[in-house]
Amino acid sequence: MSYKSFALMIVLALIGTSVSCKTNLLGGEPAPVQQPAPPPQPISVEGVRTSYADVVEHTSPAVVRIESDIKTKGQTTQFPFGDDDFFRGMPGQQQPQQRPQLQRGIGSGVIVSADGTILTNNHVVEGADKITVQTSDDKTFEAKVVGTDKPSDLAVLKIEGQNLPFLTLGNSDGVRVGDIVLAIGNPLGIGQTVTAGIISAKGRRTGLSDSSSFEDFLQTDAPINRGNSGGALVNLSGELIGINSQILSPGGANGGNIGIGFSIPSNMARDVMEQLLKNGKVQRGQLGVWVQNITDDTAKALDLKDTAGVLVSDVMKGHAGDKAGLKRRDIITAINGEKIEDSNVFRNRVAGTPPGSDIKLTVIRDGQTLELTAKLDEFDADAVSKTQNDSEEQATPEKESGKLGLSLQPVSPQIARQLNLSSQDGLVITDLDPTGPAAEAGLARGDVILEINKQPIASVDDVKSVLEKSGDRPLLMLISRQGRTIYLTVRPG
Repeated sequence: MSYKSFALMIVLALIGTSVSCKTNLLGGEPAPVQQPAPPPQPISVEGVRTSYADVVEHTSPAVVRIESDIKTKGQTTQFPFGDDDFFRGMPGQQQPQQRPQLQRGIGSGVIVSADGTILTNNHVVEGADKITVQTSDDKTFEAKVVGTDKPSDLAVLKIEGQNLPFLTLGNSDGVRVGDIVLAIGNPLGIGQTVTAGIISAKGRRTGLSDSSSFEDFLQTDAPINRGNSGGALVNLSGELIGINSQILSPGGANGGNIGIGFSIPSNMARDVMEQLLKNGKVQRGQLGVWVQNITDDTAKALDLKDTAGVLVSDVMKGHAGDKAGLKRRDIITAINGEKIEDSNVFRNRVAGTPPGSDIKLTVIRDGQTLELTAKLDEFDADAVSKTQNDSEEQATPEKESGKLGLSLQPVSPQIARQLNLSSQDGLVITDLDPTGPAAEAGLARGDVILEINKQPIASVDDVKSVLEKSGDRPLLMLISRQGRTIYLTVRPG
């Protein structure tokens, strides 16, 4: 044997010994893992990154496949001889039974601690009778649900394990539009897949969830498909900055990636996870008001100097906002001295404040600036969901206002019951021209017009009178829709 061959064998033996020690093949107790291993050095040529393999190597072992089994009532087992009464009750003839059917959903999750704590989406595990987790090295575990939070679409699971690979949660507030990110998950059940893209936007609200949901998405063009839900969005430092949750697609629920995906930011996920681990539920503050953004037309209709702040469209009686003195048409410009420009930011800021806390609100009312203090209630997702009512009145239009492109009629007792209205005030929209000004502004069949330009509306004559006085100016309409009120601005045709 040559000297070179002998030396090579020694080197290989030493490498093998090193690997064996790391995998505990030589015996001895493994040292407990307290922190994830630092990521390998970036792969670059002449200072230019040529691969993300180092980031994938560090992060992918912590991303898991999740299978959720749901038992549902199946079809009734028929008699072997059909429904012939002659055979019923005969010896050996069993009564018809319903065979339970098994539905299996597939998603992704992220291990966030060495003891097996996993973050995923609520919709991945909701209603599951059994949850199975498969790690990247093909080990399987039965997972227990620590807690779920439907408003944020997050869930925390636990598997029994030690020294598991995991990801640390980064600071999503520090993420910038344009940052490179990787999405890791199990799309369409084909196995772990890594895709790359950038942060396309921050603070997104998709409107795909109901009014009890809280959204503050990171938008990314990293390809995300069905099965990626609950998977990881990581930065190039190997930190978890988001939990992948939704996509927008022309195909709806059955559609695929078109480069518009949404991830729950890690800071929101961290807060929800910590509360679920500590209390088993998430507590949020609630002011008890409905707010909306202020458009240029709305500002003109209300004689505002600009579009700063959010417009209060409704105040729930007996709740924190009502007790603090808030009124419909108030403009909230700041919370605790911090400026508010967006209704979604306002809603998340209130929800992120513990119930029972006092907040200071800067309010503009009739041109005057007020300072109000409110003690927050606790958010009740079930109560908020109950305010949504999708029923519509099928009545025949009786009155028409052609300048707006809609048909109106008084609110009868029957309509009030069907639309879940607390009174018979206003006029209900029974039909509208899909190309008319009202439809263009967002009005819909079943909406009830309560006010126009601050004037109560009880008849079509009231509508015509306001139209004559307004001229070419935008009309500010107060609308009752599905148990809540909103303002919409319409430019008459």
